[in-house]
Amino acid sequence: MAPIPGSGLAKGLAVTLRTMTKKTVTEQYPDTQPDLPPRTRGVIGLFEENCTVCMLCARECPDWCIYIDSHKETVPAATPGGRERSRNVLDRFAIDFSLCMYCGICIEVCPFDALFWSPEFEYAETDIRDLTHERDKLREWMWTVPAPPALDPGAEEPKEIAAARKTAEKLATTQPEPTTQPQPTDPTGSNPEPPTEPPAGPTAPEGDAP
Repeated sequence: MAPIPGSGLAKGLAVTLRTMTKKTVTEQYPDTQPDLPPRTRGVIGLFEENCTVCMLCARECPDWCIYIDSHKETVPAATPGGRERSRNVLDRFAIDFSLCMYCGICIEVCPFDALFWSPEFEYAETDIRDLTHERDKLREWMWTVPAPPALDPGAEEPKEIAAARKTAEKLATTQPEPTTQPQPTDPTGSNPEPPTEPPAGPTAPEGDAP
C-alpha cells in the first residue's frame, strides 16, 4: 500500500503540537542548583595523605595534564640498630583542566585511593591559564566528593573490616583480666573486723600491778 501523500508532514506537525501543549519546566540556575546524578564527572579531588608520589597517574594520563613535583626525605630508623629509609614527599600536584578529557584513567589506576571524582562543576575561568589548579584547590574539591554507595546486603564483608574485627577480638581474648587481692574470711562466713592497735600510753610493770 502506497503511503498517503503528506503523512510524514502530518506526523511531524503532531509531534510539534504535543510538545507545544506540554508545560515547560525550566530550572532557575544559579538560584536553583541542578540535581546531578551520583556518578557525575565534574572535577578531580585529591586526598594528598594517601598520595605516595608513585607517578602512576601522570604516566597513564593520555593528555599529560597532571604535573607532580616531589623530593626525598630520610626517615630515621624506627628501632635501635635499624637502617634509615627514604620516602617521597609531595611538593606539587596540579591538573590542567583545559587539557583534561575526563576519562578517569588517573582515578582508576591510583593504587592508594588518592584521587576521586567530585560533582563540582562551577570552575569556569575567563583565562584558560587559570584552569590549571594546584593541590590546594584539588584538596578543597575533595570535601565535595559524595559518600560511596552502600554495599549490597548479601555481599561479603570487606577484607579490611574483617581483618580489623578479628584483630580486635584476638586482643580482647588475650588481654589478662584484672586481679583483686583476696580478703581473709572467718569460718562463719563474715569478714573479720580489721585489728585495732592498742591505745598508746605508759604501762605499769607486771610486778607492780595492784
